[in-house]
Amino acid sequence: MTNKGDIIYFGGDLKLVSKIVEVPDNVDMVVVLGQYDNRLRFLRKKFSVNIEVFDKKITVAGSDNSVVETVENILSQVVTAAKKGYVMDWGEFESLVDFYTAWGGTVDIDHQEVLLAGKIRPKTRGQKEYVEAMKKHDVVFAIGPAGTGKTYLAVAMALDYLRSGAVQRIILTRPAVEAGERLGFLPGDLVEKVDPYLRPIYDAIMDMMPAEKFYSYRQKGIVEIAPLAFMRGRTLNNCFVILDEAQNTTHQQMKMFLTRIGFSSKAVITGDVTQIDIDKGNSGLIECEEILKGVEGIAFVYLTDLDVVRHPIVKNIIKAYENYERNRHEKDH
Repeated sequence: MTNKGDIIYFGGDLKLVSKIVEVPDNVDMVVVLGQYDNRLRFLRKKFSVNIEVFDKKITVAGSDNSVVETVENILSQVVTAAKKGYVMDWGEFESLVDFYTAWGGTVDIDHQEVLLAGKIRPKTRGQKEYVEAMKKHDVVFAIGPAGTGKTYLAVAMALDYLRSGAVQRIILTRPAVEAGERLGFLPGDLVEKVDPYLRPIYDAIMDMMPAEKFYSYRQKGIVEIAPLAFMRGRTLNNCFVILDEAQNTTHQQMKMFLTRIGFSSKAVITGDVTQIDIDKGNSGLIECEEILKGVEGIAFVYLTDLDVVRHPIVKNIIKAYENYERNRHEKDH
């Protein structure tokens, strides 16, 4: 697909390194270059390289060999995905660029390898590792900032397990911190009381199945919604259990939840340790990192701003908050 590149000398000591990415005849150039060549313009501006297109060949040239190789790798990944029939959206393309900017190398991100809930694919290296961890381990902790797909991919995996018959039920739960786990004063039945706290999970499910089917599953108990406090005393067999917003669990709540897991079940625990609404010293999620690391059958996956697949500005917001909190911590100490 690519050649080794040529070194072209111009005058004195100035030299340009060039790399060529070849696009197969069966791949549409628009899929690779983007609408109105917007991907090429983005790469030229970000990496300060020259990119020219002639027929089915894309030539990348610049004075820094590592930068040229980075751009070559990015374009090669886009071409590889297109050959397999997968068209990256802009968010995925930006995530790919961020990945190579941060890590470099020639890691292959196979956008066709994993397909969840009929249409959901991991879009970043971190998301792919997350999906693989859910396949291989019975208990998975996914820790990372907003927008990294922690809940979304867990729901997609749960639906896949349900459709394949690997589990009989999906149980969705989270700590209702705002109500102090005391939901009795709220109007309605249990589902209506806890619905507002599980809305992000509902939104994910609605993206993957018709609303009528979801409500039918709820009525039949195939998909169960319950606040974390209602897990006590139960044994969860043949289930795919998702505990969302786990950073807001206490030591007792986390221990109680983890000891509910029964035979033929999987549990995914998601959380963002930068958004703790309880006393940070009491967070069961932070404590788990110390207690359970190294325990067989349990995996910890850490997602970062490189795995954010929401609006591009979300990455900038996360970075700004991280810088602010780091500077404030340094001032305090």
